[in-house]
Amino acid sequence: MIRFYNGRVMSFQNGVEISDSEVWTDGALISYVGAKRDDMPQFEREIDLNGDLLIPGFKNAHTHSAMTALRSMADDMPLDRWLFEQILPREAKLTDDMVYVLTKLAIMEYLSSGITSCFDMYFHNEAYVKAIIDSGFRTVICSSMNNYDKDYTAIEGEYLRYNSCNERVSYMLGIHAEYTTCIERMEYMAGLIEKYKSPMFAHSSETKSEVLGCIERHGVTPTVLFDKLGMYNYGGGGIHCVHMSDEDIEIFKRRKLWAVLNPASNLKLASGIAPVERFIKEGIGLAIGTDGAASNNALDMFREMYLVTALAKYRESDASACDADKVLQMACVGGARAMGLNDCDCIAAGKKADLTVINLSRPNMRPLNNISKNIVYAGSKENVRLTMVNGAVLYENGEFFIGEDAAKLYAEADKIAETIR
Repeated sequence: MIRFYNGRVMSFQNGVEISDSEVWTDGALISYVGAKRDDMPQFEREIDLNGDLLIPGFKNAHTHSAMTALRSMADDMPLDRWLFEQILPREAKLTDDMVYVLTKLAIMEYLSSGITSCFDMYFHNEAYVKAIIDSGFRTVICSSMNNYDKDYTAIEGEYLRYNSCNERVSYMLGIHAEYTTCIERMEYMAGLIEKYKSPMFAHSSETKSEVLGCIERHGVTPTVLFDKLGMYNYGGGGIHCVHMSDEDIEIFKRRKLWAVLNPASNLKLASGIAPVERFIKEGIGLAIGTDGAASNNALDMFREMYLVTALAKYRESDASACDADKVLQMACVGGARAMGLNDCDCIAAGKKADLTVINLSRPNMRPLNNISKNIVYAGSKENVRLTMVNGAVLYENGEFFIGEDAAKLYAEADKIAETIR
């Protein structure tokens, strides 16, 4: 058992309220949240928070982890050229061994940003899962069906395998995007969704040209197309959701779909600004993702949170739009629920011990006028003191505990980059 004491706890059971509770973990679970007790058990470790804040970890609700190889390799160009001329040809050179190393590198970056799980859409999933398991991290894989798959029917086997291989790994159905997936393959995906009653996610409405192209090909927007095919019969959502029509938003509201926001990537690729305040007013569930390091280029939840609220204010010409407290909940709670990680959404007895300690004893956190808003508006990775996943401390005070030497991983990643450049 591990004891966190002498600090602050933002459990998210009642919004961003803060208590002075203790939190105990027992194995993978939180076993107690409350005041100090006389009947204290034997702890293997007691962590004095010294006034710092304990939160349920951030959830990176959309990423491509192994894209760390492509960080700053194909920048400053529009999305279509970036993807088809620079990214896809280099991705074709990646091997299982490369993806294993690159995923571990991404995990280190997640942990140092207080992220305890990620919603990953990529390939070489066997190597990816091995890296997740070996590191102690948590993931939900989203299938990325597209026209480049040699055997797209293999997704069903992956769905069954990765939903039963490890307690920290699960799998959800999805396609890469409408513009990379033919109608026959989307219809096959719709059949799997109906068979397994699974939610479905896809890159959707990221750019104006994507939406116009879909209308030209199918007569409707991507959201309407997915809904007509039955792909949203059991929930899920869209990734990016920048250029949404009134009909798209009505479908999201009716189907209780999630919009996963990726503001840094959307800005860097000049894709646009999502209608976040409209989503909030319509009651649409929101989560936040970093996207991959090839398009962002940082896997940093603090930067994403700031951009979600700041861009919403700019888009609406309203400084009161998109309250920072809502954004913090998107990052911690919304992401968990979008990913189906309902046992990771708050700090309570019986929930998973996926926790992050925010260091409040740094200049950017003082004075303590409003801690929740300060995390969003002033926080940075320097404030992440500790990240725990499934009851195990994987990052603390700048050190990683993922079964791998950091310097060795950096060197291997550099070699991979040379190979695919």
